[in-house]
Amino acid sequence: MAEQDGTPTDAEGRPKAPTIYDVAKAAGVAASTVSRAFARPGRVNAATAERIRQVAAELGYRVNPLASGLPTGRTSMLALVVSDVANPFYAEIIRGAETAAAEAGYVLLLIDTQESDRVERGSLERTLPAVEGVVLAGTRLSDSAIRMAAKQRPLVVLNRDVADVPSIVLDNPYGMRLAAEHLAQLGHRDLTYVAGPEASWVDGMRWRSLRDAAAALGQRVHRVGPFAPTVAGGREAAAKAFADELPTAVVAYNDQVAIGLMLALQAGGVRVPEDVSIVGFDNIFATQIVTPALTTIAAPLRAQGHNAVEAVLSSRGTPSPRAGRPMTLPVKLVTRGSTARIRRSTPGAPRVRMTGRST
Repeated sequence: MAEQDGTPTDAEGRPKAPTIYDVAKAAGVAASTVSRAFARPGRVNAATAERIRQVAAELGYRVNPLASGLPTGRTSMLALVVSDVANPFYAEIIRGAETAAAEAGYVLLLIDTQESDRVERGSLERTLPAVEGVVLAGTRLSDSAIRMAAKQRPLVVLNRDVADVPSIVLDNPYGMRLAAEHLAQLGHRDLTYVAGPEASWVDGMRWRSLRDAAAALGQRVHRVGPFAPTVAGGREAAAKAFADELPTAVVAYNDQVAIGLMLALQAGGVRVPEDVSIVGFDNIFATQIVTPALTTIAAPLRAQGHNAVEAVLSSRGTPSPRAGRPMTLPVKLVTRGSTARIRRSTPGAPRVRMTGRST
């Protein structure tokens, strides 16, 4: 390192930012003393700490808040983990979490795990020491791995019930009952559930809830899938499950699957809702701009993200698991153009065949 008029410079002669070692040399103390003066001032003599601060100011030294916070875990940073940042389902959750973090003076670190438990595990291992808490908005980790992470930092899981770990879920049973009741009122007695990812807690809950609601209403329901929770997954469902015949009504795992299914069926000559009614779940933005607009179960996704951050912050300093039932957020039915009264009400009536191939 060269010097120019006593000022440290880099190889190209540009002034270099002063380091903790520069401050220590100028103040006549050890670098560890400088570190303690900023990170733990109570452990340094008041006069020495004041001299260090004065020297640092004269040199233009600036403390790295992340580095100084690592020993104590006070970094003013929180981590939000999502399984696929391109999934519009997470947009409102992220917005709500960001708002809550900013209100509390925190920065939100967004981690996209790309639907991979391996990527998620590695990301968490590197992130946990640098943040004060974690929100798992979409996780592929095992319950045991989640509990292990919760022992290290305050952690909240969304849309999954993990024993001894705080969680926030949607009222899936009520939502599926609303969907079944809506379709029953339109005369639909046979329903098909298009399933989401295999081993998904939410998918299992929605399938069981729809099955129970349909039984209580005298409806028949069967399950097809699993399929990816994406528009492409919905298109695949149309090609594999509905290429030959259709039910009168479909309830999809989420809005993306419902939209992909609807687009593929329409491309194959099936009319929505005249030939088949379709209901989604989540009420993402795209439900309002497809044609017809999608009937769906609206979930308070922004509130879920906001509440999750508040729950993490309220648990600071106590990263041990806590027992208790999940916080359940209400949902509601939003009726749009993708559902209509059944036109094939006669038992044994022929089903509609797609006139083209799904894409």
